[in-house]
Amino acid sequence: MSASLSRPRVGVWLIGARGSVATTVVTGCAAITAGLHPPTGMVTETPAFTGSGLPALSDLVFGGHDTLDCPLPKRAETLTAGGVLPPGVATAVAAELAAADREIRPGGPTPGDTRSEAELITAFADDIRDFAQRHELERTVVVNVASTEPAPAGPGTPLPASTLYALAALRAGCSYVNFTPSEGMHHPVAAVEAERSGLPYAGRDGKTGQTLLRAVLGPMFAQRALNVRAWSGTNLLGGGDGAALADPAAAAAKNAGKERVLADTLGTVPEGEVHIDDVPALGDWKTAWDHIAFDGFLGTRMILQTIWQGCDSALAAPLVLDLARLTARAHEAGLTGPLSELGFYFKDPVGEGPASLGEQYEGLVGLGVRLRPVGGDPDALRAAAAGECGGHREPGEKAAAQGAGLLGGAQEAAAVGAATRAEAPVEGAGRREPNEECVAQDAGPREPNEEYVAQDAGPREPNEEYAAQDAGPREPAVGERS
Repeated sequence: MSASLSRPRVGVWLIGARGSVATTVVTGCAAITAGLHPPTGMVTETPAFTGSGLPALSDLVFGGHDTLDCPLPKRAETLTAGGVLPPGVATAVAAELAAADREIRPGGPTPGDTRSEAELITAFADDIRDFAQRHELERTVVVNVASTEPAPAGPGTPLPASTLYALAALRAGCSYVNFTPSEGMHHPVAAVEAERSGLPYAGRDGKTGQTLLRAVLGPMFAQRALNVRAWSGTNLLGGGDGAALADPAAAAAKNAGKERVLADTLGTVPEGEVHIDDVPALGDWKTAWDHIAFDGFLGTRMILQTIWQGCDSALAAPLVLDLARLTARAHEAGLTGPLSELGFYFKDPVGEGPASLGEQYEGLVGLGVRLRPVGGDPDALRAAAAGECGGHREPGEKAAAQGAGLLGGAQEAAAVGAATRAEAPVEGAGRREPNEECVAQDAGPREPNEEYVAQDAGPREPNEEYAAQDAGPREPAVGERS
């Protein structure tokens, strides 16, 4: 079997593709593939995921949407000067950066853009389909790494850009990951379409620093029966995130996830707030400070203070690569709907799941076990999940071969220890023809009233008219993560 058939390639379509996170993702993937750096921070490269059938880093193809026009190689130079990327790496992978930059298409809506929401969704979906077809990709994952948007104002307001992109991903037949606090697939309109599509999706708001610590410390206080009286925090951010979160509405969306982690892990909501300050001089670096007041035995009052100083893009990039690989594999395996097992990576996870980082990690490892091909043979998994013909499955046919193709839940825990060391990574076997890809999967033509861009089944509330709103110029889109 030829190499091209045994190693099907997977697309990673980044929303905010010229921002700092996206640039670090593309640079890091190329550097690891070339053997220039180890995959530090990538959980999917640990032994627990050996044999899970994840696409190799060398098989990922990058493209995306952005409203910025700074080329990726130039952005990588800027990140190198700021200490985000190691010296020499951007130069060593300049060809890969240039190749990804050629696959970036204009995003939107931009100031003066008069296209309707339906037209924008169609244009974005066409870009994704064209990308997948030209590169003969087996499937594509759309990942939102753009700057945070303000929360929608209420019924009747235009759909946020993040939701337009999410709907475009569904239209193109692609799985979707929202690494931002923005609405994306959480919008009611997109949620309905996601359920109808049967495609897997994950999100939202990547857990990279302060909230990561909270997901560890919160359970510690609860398990040791220590009463947390107050928990206050401050974030100092630079770069595009700092500027975007200077908007109180955008900051509110971000802080909601941080506070939710405490409520879920402690069982109560302690006093205190989280503040986010824009400090442009910090660039891509951030400082997060927490002050925790708690009571010990006999009411003795104590304090814990933490300081987290990190590089936002370097913290986020390995998680984005993990999520792209896991979501692509879940799509291949026939999983549908919200991937709650990926809550390990998010502040505000979709679906139901624990809030403790330790429990979330156990769920993630369990997912890795479920994703392992039968007998280590990827052809067997594809035959089970796709019916050997690549046909689209209805939403209800989750994990198409739970009995024959995937390990059952009772077997997962027993298999983790032994199987993670014994199985070698498995490469894909057999490229599908372009017209069999995820971008064209459908169970047959829909009736006109099923097309979410042309619904005409009677009067709707204003916020449901996303398919035909074209009432002139729009407000500028939230800037992409910079």
